[in-house]
Amino acid sequence: MLRLHVRTVRRLIHDGKLNAVRIGKQYRITAGTLADFAGTDSRPSASLPRTRRVLVSTIVDVDAISREESDRVTTMATAVLKAPSVEPEGRRLDCIYYPEQGRLRVVINGSTSFASSLLGLVDTVLANGRRA
Repeated sequence: MLRLHVRTVRRLIHDGKLNAVRIGKQYRITAGTLADFAGTDSRPSASLPRTRRVLVSTIVDVDAISREESDRVTTMATAVLKAPSVEPEGRRLDCIYYPEQGRLRVVINGSTSFASSLLGLVDTVLANGRRA
């Protein structure tokens, strides 16, 4: 961690410049002691504040869909993606149309609210298309 040779570390311990505890033939140095010696932040990473993020990844496959209907779903979903959001990072949307199979694949990655709004939109657009 210090990028020093083993003999250098042992000499620092023997000279009293680095506190360590001997266990058998090895020395143990606490993280705090090492941080103090190196002049770095001694707080353990567990005590740093963390922010909870919940991300969703989902794939929606729509069979028997025309190119026009696929374009409508893609346009509406892209509008939701580009809308201002509190959490713009981590949001991703991919819409792929397979004309040979008449299939649309929508890949959604983002927060639960983003994914939920897109799933609701896809459902609404497809429900309106069935009625027409």
